[in-house]
Order: sequence, then structure tokens, then C-alpha cells
Amino acid sequence: MLDALVPLGFLVFGLFLSVRLYGEDSSYGPNQIVLLLAGCVSLLMGLKNGLAWSDLEKSVFRGMTVVFAPSFILLAVGIMIATWIAGGVVPTMIYYGLTLMHPGFFYAAACLVCAIVSLSIGSSWTTAASVGVAMIGTATGLGLSPAICAGAIISGAYFGDKMSPLSDTTNLAPAVAGVDLFSHIRHMTWTTFPSLAIALVMFTAIGLTAEPSADTNDLETTLALLESNYTIGSYLLLPLVALFYLAWKKMPAFPAILIAAFLGLLCAWWFQPTLSVGTEGIASKFETAWTIMFAGYSAQTGDVILDDLLSGGGAASMLNTIWLILCALFFGGTMEQTGMLKTLVAAIMRRAKTTASIISSTIVTCIGANIIAADQYMAIVVPGRMYKVAFQHHNLAPVNLSRALEDAGTVTSPLVPWNTCGAFMAASLGVPTFVYLPFCFFNLLMPVISMFYGIIHFKILPLDESAQGHPKT
Repeated sequence: MLDALVPLGFLVFGLFLSVRLYGEDSSYGPNQIVLLLAGCVSLLMGLKNGLAWSDLEKSVFRGMTVVFAPSFILLAVGIMIATWIAGGVVPTMIYYGLTLMHPGFFYAAACLVCAIVSLSIGSSWTTAASVGVAMIGTATGLGLSPAICAGAIISGAYFGDKMSPLSDTTNLAPAVAGVDLFSHIRHMTWTTFPSLAIALVMFTAIGLTAEPSADTNDLETTLALLESNYTIGSYLLLPLVALFYLAWKKMPAFPAILIAAFLGLLCAWWFQPTLSVGTEGIASKFETAWTIMFAGYSAQTGDVILDDLLSGGGAASMLNTIWLILCALFFGGTMEQTGMLKTLVAAIMRRAKTTASIISSTIVTCIGANIIAADQYMAIVVPGRMYKVAFQHHNLAPVNLSRALEDAGTVTSPLVPWNTCGAFMAASLGVPTFVYLPFCFFNLLMPVISMFYGIIHFKILPLDESAQGHPKT
């Protein structure tokens, strides 16, 4: 236990110093170094305990292969964001959002729209990278807080991701626990819908009491600038519709996002007058498109705020995020392969003697795994495997375990800056994780409500009643 606490303590202290010294910029280098050094400390503990360097090296780096898929998805998302801005897809969504959405209900509407979209396609990442990007732009145009807007986007996106039968985590959790998919989803409604309802009330209250900084003249100026610099039309939403269709048809994320990015590029070539700069002709357009895909799009509307809003994307913009994920998974891999992660979980399990304590322990372990292992799949699989027998010994149906895994493992992943989900959300929405974290009401409420149900024994299904489906109250 002491060996396990050494690298963990090093990580916590290092991240504290990183945030204290660098603030919002801590995820742009300082956190990566802390995670890398903490992983080295973990390896030293393993060597001290007699593990061979060659075995550790092979197992740790073999485990890090899980970073390949998220990394390429991140690169594709960077390309898509840039081509969608250049193609007028994002400007069109912002334009319609500014004309249709009332500022007082914007945060609640953003949460609800993202919840519906994510529920229909089963992907929080796709929802945030498409609708979420446009929502952030609309919030800025309305003079609203991007941080609160990001919290609303993530709250809605993770509600849909958690409840959709198309979601990978929604299928993973019951598979680990040994539960039927739809029994798992039905059992989750008791914690998920109250959390979303409370979150919507909170976003509505904030929206109605907040005073937007943009007045009518500023809004009209923004709309005029969008119209003068981009072709605006509903047909430019075709790449968005295509992305949702491909996601609904269960096409893998990487090719689906690349196809959507290419459609955005076609929109830029055919409909946007400002794509080609410098020498006219095919060669110039090709060069400009190539630059946009790797370096991002740079808007030149003449308005500083709008230029900042509509500039970004590109594959290069995601490299720092990939670096962060690599270092985080290196640390998580060393903790797992040296056995120290298992030691920490086992220490928690020894103290789980009652129904309330075992459910709370599962939730705490999932959150800890998101912090230490830096991946939501690890935060579901590792606690799921370790607590499965404990739930059986306590006469608790496996649906209680699968629900707890999602109530904590899935929804808290975007709240950790170095977690794959936290890094993705911060990079896609352009808002640092610790800035949007206080406003992810749904994500913050889920573990609390789940623990509360365990304490009062509300909707906790006993093992011997699971076949009949009668919850113990």
C-alpha cells in the first residue's frame, strides 16, 4: 500500500503545483511532465519489488495501444472543425442559433438539444465536436458564458451517451457486470432522469438571471458580418446531417468524421467565396484546403471576437491533447502493470461491508480510475471486474453494479483534464476542463444521487428478485 501511495502522492502534489503555477495553461505541457514523471516513479516502485524492466516495458507499452483509436479520432475532429468553419457549416449553425435562441433559455436548450442528439447517435464525442462547437459560438455571439455553455453541452451529451443503446460504454458496462443491455438502461433511468431534470432547472435558473453582455446592436452586427463573409443556407447543414446518419448507422467514428470533414471541404470549395486566397485557380484552392486541414482555418471578418471564434481546428491543434493522453495512459499503465492500482482498489473493497458502502466504494473507485488510469473504459472495466463478486456476496443484482459503473465511470471522465474524454472536450470546445467543470451539473449530480440511493436503499435490486424485476425499496 505504501508503494502504491508514493506515485499517487507524487501525481497529486505535482498536479497541484502545476495548476498553481500555470493555471489554465497547465494542460499545455506542465501536466504532461507530471504524469510522465509519476509514471517513472511507479516503474521505480515496480523495479524495487523485483519486477523486470523488460516485462514492465512490454506490458506498459502494449497497454498503451488503446490510445491509437482516440488519437486518430482527435486528428479527424481537428480536420472536421477546420473544414466545417471554412465551409460555412459552423457559421450557419451559429447564425441560426443567434436568430432563433432566446438568451434566457439558451443554456437549458443547449443541454436538451445535445441530450437528444447524443441519445439518437450514441456518441458524446461526436455531439460535442459538431453541435457543441456551434453552441459555443452561439453563446459567444449572444454574450453568454462559454464555460457554462460547455457545461450544458457536456451534461446533455453524456446523458444521451449514457442512455443510448448505440453507445459503446452503455454496452460495455452491462457486459462487464453480466447484465442484459435493456435491463441496464431501464435501471439507469432512476438516477439519470432526475439528474438531467435538476441540471435543466439549474441551467434555466442561471439563464434567466444572467444578463447577456451583447446588446441588440452587437447581435445585428455579428449577423451582418456572418452574412458578408460567408454564404449562409440550410443546405450547408448537409455535412452535419451526414455525420449523424453515419453515426446512427454505427459506422466507426474515424471514417465517419473524415467523411463529414471532406463534405465540409466541398462546401468550402463550392459555396464560400473566401476560401481561395492569393493566386486564383485550382492549385490555389488545393493549397489552401491542404493548409486548413493541418493548420486550421483563420477567419478574417474584421471583428476581433468573431475572428477568434471562427479561427481554429486543424490536425495540428490536437497534438497537445494527444500528448496529454499518451502521458496519462503511461502513468495509468504503470500503475496497473505493477499491481499498485489493484492494491488501491483492494484496500477500498476490504472496507465495503454494507450495501451503501459497496455502492459508494464502486463509485469512488470508478472516479479514482478515471483520474489514475485516465480512460473511461478502464474506469468501467477494472472496477467492474473487481466488484462483481462482492456484489454477489452482498446479494445485489448485477444491474446495480452496471448502473454504478456508468453513474461514475462514464460521466466523470470529462471532468479530468488528462483523461481521454476531458482532453477531448477541452480541445473540441476550446474551454479548459477546470473552467467548465463546475457547470457540468449532470455529471456532478450522477455519482451523488447514485450514492444517495445506496444509502437509503432506494431502487436497489436484490439478486434473488432480479429475474422478476421487482426493486427493493
